[in-house]
Amino acid sequence: MLKASIVNWIWRGVAILATLLALVLALRVIQSERQPDLKPWHTWAPKEPDAHDIDKLDWAAWMARETEIFASVREHMRKLDPEDRVAANRYFEGSPLNSSRFAQDWNHSFEMLPQGPPAGAVVLVHGLTDSPFSMRHIAQAYVDHGFAAIGLRVPGHGTVPAGLTRVDWQDWRAAVRLAMREARRVAGPGKPLHLAGYSNGGALSMQYTLDSLTDSTLDVPARVVLISPMIGLTRFARYAGVAGWPALLPRYSKSAWLDIIPEFNPFKYNSFPVNAARQSYQMTQQLDQRLTAVVENGAIAKMPPILAFQSVVDATVDGQALVSTLFARLPGNGSELVLFDVNRATPFDILLSPSAQQQLSSMLPNGAQRYRITVIGNAAGEPRVSENVRPAGEVGTSSRLLDIEYPPSFFSLSHVALPYPPSDSLYGTDPDGEDYGVHLGSQAPRAERGTLLRGADTLVRASCNPFFPYVRQRIEQGLPGS
Repeated sequence: MLKASIVNWIWRGVAILATLLALVLALRVIQSERQPDLKPWHTWAPKEPDAHDIDKLDWAAWMARETEIFASVREHMRKLDPEDRVAANRYFEGSPLNSSRFAQDWNHSFEMLPQGPPAGAVVLVHGLTDSPFSMRHIAQAYVDHGFAAIGLRVPGHGTVPAGLTRVDWQDWRAAVRLAMREARRVAGPGKPLHLAGYSNGGALSMQYTLDSLTDSTLDVPARVVLISPMIGLTRFARYAGVAGWPALLPRYSKSAWLDIIPEFNPFKYNSFPVNAARQSYQMTQQLDQRLTAVVENGAIAKMPPILAFQSVVDATVDGQALVSTLFARLPGNGSELVLFDVNRATPFDILLSPSAQQQLSSMLPNGAQRYRITVIGNAAGEPRVSENVRPAGEVGTSSRLLDIEYPPSFFSLSHVALPYPPSDSLYGTDPDGEDYGVHLGSQAPRAERGTLLRGADTLVRASCNPFFPYVRQRIEQGLPGS
């Protein structure tokens, strides 16, 4: 009797869970069907090498394959319908946003060499939906100090958003290993190799570094620079794969996309597929497992110093995970965490949410740590920012006023802002003379809701870093001869 009762309760539980799942999927279908129609760049993608193929390539072969990939994209997009042949579409060959018309197409992988023999080499890895464009300013800092810079286009990026529907994080990892092999070839034996990663590229950089601690075939980086690194993701990413289940039925193919947005950015996808979130989440889980393993087997002692930059408010990654998951496990090796606080002197500080105002204090660990902590921030009524430093192994802090002001129009920095100076032609508030078809960062749009293209509300997000000169200076301080 008791056994039958237990079985009945189990079946009731299964029925309830099945009903809830069906409801969630039904709501997901309704939500996705409200999105715009899929376009050719959502339904077709060029074939890229997978991890198995990438492991067999050298840099020259990778670049040759990349040339073929971009040629196939241009050929395929020549067949656009008239409604898509508009200036605001980067895939229309007549658009000012079409990257093939630029002097250099920063969607491609790149190699920048210094004058004379390289003092070392750095591999730069961009973020999710992004392109090598986001790392060009960091690359230039390295080149100016005698390093060769290898800017990697991570598979699935730079071409069409659909490229991210059929890629695995293992393909991304293999590409980083390929770029590091090229860095060693260019630098030569005995020269230092650095890794610099932004967002998802930060996670990939850490993945490679952890692998190199126990794999003798991989060069251990002499230093790792992380910018808004994707060490932890928001809870939604854990369940993102479920959101794509209805897309198994062709009728509901839109469900494979979390966002379907016009592509008006020449160097970054606006549309976002479910698979991209799923692969990023799987990679961060793998990263945490690898980190735990190297701590347990003692290989963490060989970890190179890490310099990380993070805005305390970040809508894309879990900044707290950078502190608790990564930095809390590091040995005393000269690592440093640089945090950018919110603007406490903005005229709109009264409108800052309580969570934003308290985020810094919640992220800062108590007591002495094995790494240095630097906070860049200001006080109420003081537009100039200070550098507040807590050295490794100490509890006290020192402070010095910097000759940099927090712009009054900035409430804070953002996940996407950190690698771009205000002079960046695409994202900067004071763009230089380069022409990429549009100056997204210098816009301060004022209009009625619904006037701009869907997705253009991203223009209100901080897109450049007023403290970029400080970021560059701190990176340069760790280079040989500085």
